Amino acid sequence: MKKVCISLAFVLIIIVSAISFAGTGGQTEYVRIHIRANSDSEIDRSIKYEVRDLVVNCLTPYLETVETKEEATKVIENQKTAVKRLIDGLLAEKGFAYSSNIRINNEYFPTRTYEEETLSAGYYDAVIVELGNAEGANWWCVVYPPLCFGGEKVTYRSFIAEKLEELFS
Repeated sequence: MKKVCISLAFVLIIIVSAISFAGTGGQTEYVRIHIRANSDSEIDRSIKYEVRDLVVNCLTPYLETVETKEEATKVIENQKTAVKRLIDGLLAEKGFAYSSNIRINNEYFPTRTYEEETLSAGYYDAVIVELGNAEGANWWCVVYPPLCFGGEKVTYRSFIAEKLEELFS
């Protein structure tokens, strides 16, 4: 009887989790990154990619060990000032008259596939890096889990599936 009750409890948890996950569009466990160029000029698009590389290289060591979206957001929030300083230094070194702005915001992203992982269109928490007027072409990816950082394959785990496997094994 005890196993039946536990099994029913897990089934209920799975159903509630599935409804919650579907209700948010599945976007709750991701932190995206969006770098917006100053303009669509070739030089502004070019510096956008240098900024991207700088941000990836700066944040990767801090994000390698995080295990939750909340941890990733906290790390990024703690590093925002340092990242802005690096970006603004690069912009000044290259002779640009504008600076950057960095914030974490919930914004709309279109559907995008990263290798085998597809993120559906919808609203996601994101690190927004605006260069100058931020009116140019943009680049976006995923900071957490690191689909664009570090080049490693991400492995997804399900707490519920692991507990069910333990229960029935």
